[in-house]
Amino acid sequence: MHVSADSLARLPVQRLARLLLERAAEDPALLGRLHDSLGQEPVLTPRSDRSRIIGASAPMRQIAALIERFGQTDDPVLITGESGTGKELIAHAIHQHSRRCRGPFVVVNCAAIPPGLVTSELFGFEKGAFTGAVARGIGQIEHAHGGTLFLDEIGDMPVDLQAHLLRFLQDGQIRRVGGRETLGVNVRIVSATNVRLRAAIAAGRFREDLFYRLNVLTVPVPPLRDRPDDIVPLARHFQAVAAADFGRPHDGFTLGAERLLVRHGWPGNVRELMAVVRRAVVVSDNARLDVPDLAGLDDAVGARDDAAPAAPKPGSEEERAALVTALERSGENITSTAQALRVSRVTLYRMLRRHRIELKRGLAEAPLTRHGPR
Repeated sequence: MHVSADSLARLPVQRLARLLLERAAEDPALLGRLHDSLGQEPVLTPRSDRSRIIGASAPMRQIAALIERFGQTDDPVLITGESGTGKELIAHAIHQHSRRCRGPFVVVNCAAIPPGLVTSELFGFEKGAFTGAVARGIGQIEHAHGGTLFLDEIGDMPVDLQAHLLRFLQDGQIRRVGGRETLGVNVRIVSATNVRLRAAIAAGRFREDLFYRLNVLTVPVPPLRDRPDDIVPLARHFQAVAAADFGRPHDGFTLGAERLLVRHGWPGNVRELMAVVRRAVVVSDNARLDVPDLAGLDDAVGARDDAAPAAPKPGSEEERAALVTALERSGENITSTAQALRVSRVTLYRMLRRHRIELKRGLAEAPLTRHGPR
């Protein structure tokens, strides 16, 4: 009986896997190809081809196993790792492999929302709650009802708001800003951070009780430099995506280009790799990308091999010292400081907030108390 590809795609994953294994048991050649594929192809593929998790390294296989297990429960998940390692992608995969997959997946970047607006953004507000509140606003927690709320950069959440989040995690109820009614909301919390939360707890920037509420299940994501086996598969995936976007041919990388990719330190992790490959697809006249198409990487590799020190851990005293030194040398110029630290402007602003450093005030610490609509 002929079964179409569309029909197969609609089968539940478990049923499809069972059929495939039954067929492979009767066909040794197919079984051999399956074993080969398991060592080369992505270990976990969510629904969207563009958002699939790429990598067959040991760390990524372990992460894939955790995602499968964590999909069986509604307990909070904390994803840790450097910026650009794909924490949001992993959070989405956890949602897609859970029983909440048909519900909403709502993303809140705690570092991108002005401190005074975080409360109303998360919990919503009633009409007239503050200046400009001309109508009721539904918060992101309410929007995520029946699904998953992903709190990215949770380490940057203001301390005063952490108590409200803790209360919601304890009783599953919220109250909009300016409102009196208490609302029950059914939401699973997945959070992520590039900050060492235990260090933030010791510094008084993060509540210990909230940490234990969020840290029930943990997914540590290693930086790209610690899983070099994933670099070329990721680069090929990004090349295929970029070629489809720009209508360009693609045929992988030359051996020299692959070696260069593996040698590079990737301080920006997967996000940096994607940007490099997309730029190469745009500027190159060749379907197969070569060393000259990867502009700047050879110089960066040379500089790293010479003597460039490893980046300090986020939230550490070493990071703060490097940040203050760079600010002083640049006269608090944001662009020059970011270049000196080899980070993006967005990451630099996160570092300033993380260490509570305000500009144009003699590098004074920002006050812990932040005011805004409540």
